[in-house]
Amino acid sequence: MVGKACYCNCRFSTCSSVNQSSCLFPLKGGFARCYEMTDLSNNKMYAVKVIPQSRVSKPHQRDKITNEIELHKTLSHKHVVKFSHHFEDQENIYIFLELCSRKSLAHIWKARHTLTEPEVRYYLRQIISGLKYLHSRGILHRDLKLGNFFVNENMELRLGDFGLAAKLETVEQRKKTICGTPNYLAPEVLNRQGHGTESDVWSLGCVMYTLMCGNPPFETLDLKETYKCIKEVRYNLPSTLSPAAQKLISGILQKNPSDRLTLDQILNHEFFTKGFTPDKLPPSSCVMVPELHPPSPAKKFFTKMAKSLFGKKKAKGKHQQQHRGLTDPYVDAFSDCIQFIVLLSFLLISFCEQCFDFFFFFPFFFAACEDVLTPAAVSEAAMKVLNSCLATMPAATRNPPCLSRPQSFLWVTKWVDYSNKYGFGYQLSNQNIGVLFNEGTHLSLCEQRKTVHYCLTNNKHFTFPASSLPEQLRSQKQIVELMANYMEQNLMEGGDLHCEEQVSGPPPLLLQWVKTDHALVMLFNNGTLQVNFYTDHTKIILCKSSDDSYLLTYISRERVSYTYLLSMLTELGCTSELRHRLRYVVQLLQHHADA
Repeated sequence: MVGKACYCNCRFSTCSSVNQSSCLFPLKGGFARCYEMTDLSNNKMYAVKVIPQSRVSKPHQRDKITNEIELHKTLSHKHVVKFSHHFEDQENIYIFLELCSRKSLAHIWKARHTLTEPEVRYYLRQIISGLKYLHSRGILHRDLKLGNFFVNENMELRLGDFGLAAKLETVEQRKKTICGTPNYLAPEVLNRQGHGTESDVWSLGCVMYTLMCGNPPFETLDLKETYKCIKEVRYNLPSTLSPAAQKLISGILQKNPSDRLTLDQILNHEFFTKGFTPDKLPPSSCVMVPELHPPSPAKKFFTKMAKSLFGKKKAKGKHQQQHRGLTDPYVDAFSDCIQFIVLLSFLLISFCEQCFDFFFFFPFFFAACEDVLTPAAVSEAAMKVLNSCLATMPAATRNPPCLSRPQSFLWVTKWVDYSNKYGFGYQLSNQNIGVLFNEGTHLSLCEQRKTVHYCLTNNKHFTFPASSLPEQLRSQKQIVELMANYMEQNLMEGGDLHCEEQVSGPPPLLLQWVKTDHALVMLFNNGTLQVNFYTDHTKIILCKSSDDSYLLTYISRERVSYTYLLSMLTELGCTSELRHRLRYVVQLLQHHADA
């Protein structure tokens, strides 16, 4: 028993050491439920796995839980979920584990569907680190899947759920039972040859494929067909994957276990050695594509060289002073010369980096945006004015008079989520088409597709005639055209509000988009916020007019638009329906800010 410590509880109250309190969320498992709980004596939070005694009434069920606890207690590694303690009462067994508040890779995958290559490298490095630790201790996980990789508050990954873990045996002694998750099972497991370290590696390859392609490699509608595909190693490698990613997946998903890459070979593969891996991911990457800035290879090289030259402190002890010879001044002079050359190289590299974009795209160089709005700034500004409006508006049974001839502004009339391969596409009310690609670049087709606007992740903008597009951008333009054609042929206009005036300058660019269970949120670099509700196709658009006052447009389920001065809503109030939607928009923005 735990003793006097008090824990929050959702479904059990008979244990004297457990007091009733609130529980933030229950997580279902195949054998148990998991709760987020707080030790009221020190406010320490845990993930508590609660197993009903009725589920372990048979000896083999009890042995399974006992083995899981005894095995997990012995593990201590940065990328393995920490085991705290356990106890049981007449109703349940309680296992207290490290809390991973960002839930699991399964939750991130559900929100994102696909991740970028840098993100996949970031997570795989941590999975492999934890897996190498397990294998070094002679332990097989045997159930590697997205739902068993947990992410903590700091976006660090932890391997968890050791319910199927087992000690590594010789080939002859291995148990022939089929256990694990169907989509991730290795051929030798299905053929009842038992689990080995290579079986965990196979599952790792399936995880990598799922994160990059949006679905497991052997997934079908029929379990027997899935098993057949696994045994025959029959799957498709999308051409959208980089050659390095395709090679690595192929090297892992080999039918013969001895032909598969080892964990060390995976880390030494060009997918890792030649690709950028971020040191850390922002929490917002749980729901949207993060903005990452890979370092220049040249700068990386000179940084490493400078560290090796400047990073070592010279010893100043007596022993060193006594052994300094007559050649020291020459050595020091040579060292100073080397340092000067390295510093000069740094300056040269920095200068070249600044000039590269200009020379590469010349004469189409447009400009870097000044005072660029970030998604956080757009979200914060919108949340501030909407909160102020809701806090002061009086109760009303109808909306104030809408503007009869509102100033033209651009909004999204159609959109398509193709982020499982390329990115998010949209059509503006002036017929411009834009795509925010998964890696963070943005390309727009404007002026009846005669002009191309391109924006790099560092917010440098370029404009080209569509007929003189650089070779490097033609494949992206084709993707934009693909989405444009799809929207034109398959989607209805989102409302009756058309852009009658020609808007000068570059088009507004989508900074971020977020899909929730009920709505789509879009944030633009001109400060515009648009929220589309799925069920009734209503929309809320918040934008600034030319005199910097805020306009709020509501598009009804009949696709009829009503534009109001936000100041009028604040002064006169609005219907409960519109007020409810504005409150929901504020909640979405608050959730976005917290993330």
